[in-house]
Amino acid sequence: MGLSPELLGQGEVEVLHLRTHAKALIAPAIVLLLLAVLVGLAFAFVPPSMLPWASWVIVIVALLALIVWVVAPFLRWWSTTYTFTNRRIITRRGIISKRGHDLPLTRINNVAYELSLTDRIFGCGTLQLTTAADEPVTLSDIPDVERVHVVMTELLFASDDPIKQPPLADE
Repeated sequence: MGLSPELLGQGEVEVLHLRTHAKALIAPAIVLLLLAVLVGLAFAFVPPSMLPWASWVIVIVALLALIVWVVAPFLRWWSTTYTFTNRRIITRRGIISKRGHDLPLTRINNVAYELSLTDRIFGCGTLQLTTAADEPVTLSDIPDVERVHVVMTELLFASDDPIKQPPLADE
């Protein structure tokens, strides 16, 4: 599901809507598995003389760990989106308080991407946009960054391409 149509301008078309790469969920998934094992072991080794209050302590600690190390990173991943339209790049992040940034395509001078070894393994990368003010905008963990780079280049230079423009009339 993309950006709400009410948030797009008249004539603006959504080209791509992405979340950051799912590699951000690997560590929370491992923590979830370890947490399940640790809770099981804790219940197995609790002496009967410490019941029932020890089981409540185990459950409370496990729930706190689940919220901090599993649920919060998942919600952070879920709420971080990049939307590319024919006019701008829209970034949105935030679980409780939302932050957004819109970058008009007309302000972008250069588009580059970077792939580290782990990015190549996971199929993602970093998109680096240089603005007219010479300030770089970095979008991290973009899935299939090479394809997004091509789409960005097409969006930026479609109107500048003399092949796509109608020929000038003779005066």
